[in-house]
Amino acid sequence: MREKLELSHLRMLSALYEHGTVSAAAEALDVSQQAVSLQLKRAREILGDPLFVRTGHGMAPTVYGLVLQPHVSQLLALLHAMPMPTSIPMEEIERTLSFSATDHAQRIIVGDLIRELRRVAPRVKVKVSNIESAALVRRMQEGDIDMAFTSNGYVPEGLLSTPLFTERYVCVAGRPMTEGLGSLPLEALVRHDFLVVSPSVPSFEGSAGSWFEQRGLRRHVVASVPSFFMALEYLRQSEMVAFVPSRLLPCEGIFEVPLEKYPPGFEVVAACHPSATSDPLLSWVLDFVQTRFSTDRSRRL
Repeated sequence: MREKLELSHLRMLSALYEHGTVSAAAEALDVSQQAVSLQLKRAREILGDPLFVRTGHGMAPTVYGLVLQPHVSQLLALLHAMPMPTSIPMEEIERTLSFSATDHAQRIIVGDLIRELRRVAPRVKVKVSNIESAALVRRMQEGDIDMAFTSNGYVPEGLLSTPLFTERYVCVAGRPMTEGLGSLPLEALVRHDFLVVSPSVPSFEGSAGSWFEQRGLRRHVVASVPSFFMALEYLRQSEMVAFVPSRLLPCEGIFEVPLEKYPPGFEVVAACHPSATSDPLLSWVLDFVQTRFSTDRSRRL
């Protein structure tokens, strides 16, 4: 029966030990006298003893009540000694963080984040996996993933997203194409073979397909790859062109192709499950990446 005792019962007993009357105990606990009487009645039922009896001077503990007193004090002391999440120093936190990220975010965000975590929280381990938008909500609910870094369009409903920065696209190739002649017209660009990046489902559409169509142009896509890293490698070995995020440049063996116009970029966000908002370590992670890219944004302006 002892396992049915609640914290309110322990606090009520402690107040009665200290103050000796129901009215004084109720005032100390900021509850009604009736509430104290009901809690005492329930504690008596659970423990099978009156615990306190009335005297001419208030309430006095029974013999068993006196035996319980140090145990009640010890339990409450242990409870008060429990550290709050925000009181644990970063260098003492020992756990594993799991991040899911696009290859672009792994390069731009996660590398700096791991380096800073090694400095301020050396006992924290980090697991990084490629982004899986379809299973992201379930895996976060199950605790498999703590935070995701991806583009805003890939955040499923049910997750919270925090904007970090806006990325723009640049056109690149494995060789110089304009040779100082200025910007390449889009009509000339679409005469070249294109490589597109399609990270989730293989596709020849790519992020800029509709943008070209709106301008009455159709590009010739000949290759689709799942990551920007592999796209850059394939470009070095071919005559193809592609759009990649600007923060991946400069890159050895890759040359920017100046254009008159560019397709719209995308917003990079940090996404997490609503239940993670009370996690102090994840709050630190979010603060770090927000500060990191607000500083970076200021430098670019």
